[in-house]
Amino acid sequence: MHVTRLRVASVRRLEAVELLPAPGINLITGDNGAGKTSLLEALHLLAYGRSFRGRVRDGLIRTGAEAVEVFAEWQELTPPRTRKAGLRHMGQRWEGRLDGESVSQLGELCAALAVVTFEPGSHALVTGGGEPRRRLIDWGLFHVEQAEGGQNFLRLWRRYARALKQRNQLLKARIRDGQLDAWDHELAEAGEPLTRRRQHYVEQLEPELQRVADQLIPSLGRPSLGFQPGWSREQLSLADALLVARDRDLAHGHTSVGPHRADWRIDYPVLPGREALSRGQAKLTALSILLAQAEHHARVSGEWPVVALDDLSSELDRNHQGRVLRRLLASGAQVFITGTEPPSALAQLDAAPRVFHVEHGTLAPATNG
Repeated sequence: MHVTRLRVASVRRLEAVELLPAPGINLITGDNGAGKTSLLEALHLLAYGRSFRGRVRDGLIRTGAEAVEVFAEWQELTPPRTRKAGLRHMGQRWEGRLDGESVSQLGELCAALAVVTFEPGSHALVTGGGEPRRRLIDWGLFHVEQAEGGQNFLRLWRRYARALKQRNQLLKARIRDGQLDAWDHELAEAGEPLTRRRQHYVEQLEPELQRVADQLIPSLGRPSLGFQPGWSREQLSLADALLVARDRDLAHGHTSVGPHRADWRIDYPVLPGREALSRGQAKLTALSILLAQAEHHARVSGEWPVVALDDLSSELDRNHQGRVLRRLLASGAQVFITGTEPPSALAQLDAAPRVFHVEHGTLAPATNG
């Protein structure tokens, strides 16, 4: 898929700008603080319902404005069609439209437009807490099922989230009656198949990751992925694990085991664990995982997601820039790259990016670079 029009208003320093991107590489340049990253934030917001730099109400809305507004039009290959989506987000409330119809859930917008984003904070995907790693798995499952025409994962995820909320309310109130038994049963009924889907996805992602890592970070050896379901699955079913943890959960007022505590880890043959990775190795590992996910998405759906690379030159040296860009050029993916100047590796490639320049919250007309 590729975006043919992106219109953004009142995102951080941006006033109202419109891009007509090329199907291949699009380069967005500008000084630090000019607003170039805000364009990628807006695209990410439409695809994920949130910015990669935090919540909408935490500074994303331009000072003095009532809401962020994002509109995108894009082409899909399978089946061939043009799609449109718009989002107006006020921080607490939002309004959305997809293909001319109002939407009631942000998930409808997120299901339509697939975007994979690599940005300066992406190394936390490897070195940080488990939440972003769970989101990565769930994003992949969500879009894989959309491509295959199913919604079982989303139904299971919502069912589990509802049951978890109800159980936690009972735990906080120190209620021990049959209600707790009922919600334990509901958690297990949704959590076990949810976990099987997550584990299967991680198993599918591993060979994709190995192929990408062989090119980007061969010195670390072939990586492996290990899935952790959120409880001791080898010894207990989720229903049994919830029962064993009940007294502890009542004491603390929240559910301590289950898929909401799931995680995965990456290991390399030459290193004892991800904690031993340097910051640069963590960035390359995170990028490898994101590109592997994009390639898996393309393999299943028949088309690449849009790829957004924020501040590529400062995140990767020239050699690694070249490896990433050559891979993306060969794929035919649409790519957005931001930077204070063009990535040095671009000059070595047979590519003519469409160039946009951001100054003081406004956008210069596109030129062919």
